[in-house]
Amino acid sequence: MPTNTVRLHRVLRAKPEKIYRAYLDPDAVARWLPPNGFTCKVEHLEAKVGGTFRMAFTNFSTGNGHSFGGTYLELVPSQRIRYTDKFDDAKLPGEMLTTVELRAVVCGTEMTVVQEGIPEAIPPEFCYLGWQESLDHLARLVEPEIPD
Repeated sequence: MPTNTVRLHRVLRAKPEKIYRAYLDPDAVARWLPPNGFTCKVEHLEAKVGGTFRMAFTNFSTGNGHSFGGTYLELVPSQRIRYTDKFDDAKLPGEMLTTVELRAVVCGTEMTVVQEGIPEAIPPEFCYLGWQESLDHLARLVEPEIPD
């Protein structure tokens, strides 16, 4: 079965440690990961190599959603995150692999995201648009420096 891949590149005005933390903190993930029009409930997130996560996205307009989960394969603090995820829906088969690379640059962090193995039923353009929205949300979360 053919699979799809999306690649994204961003430079964010935030330190790599802050972006890394946003990927592994359940409350942060629920805040930034769902694309526009969706909510997210993180049911479980064990941020360690071999640890697992489970969450669900819900379409706010229809109330329908998809649950999914995966395993953390590699966690290099402030540099790299690799994880698998798989939808619970049999119509969205296969396991995806997402790799996030973070590199400190003079104005913040250069970030690349590669998601491989996207189910054939999901057009890669939709996935790409969703990731762009999610990364916009991520920027709004991590770029502000708000003093206590």
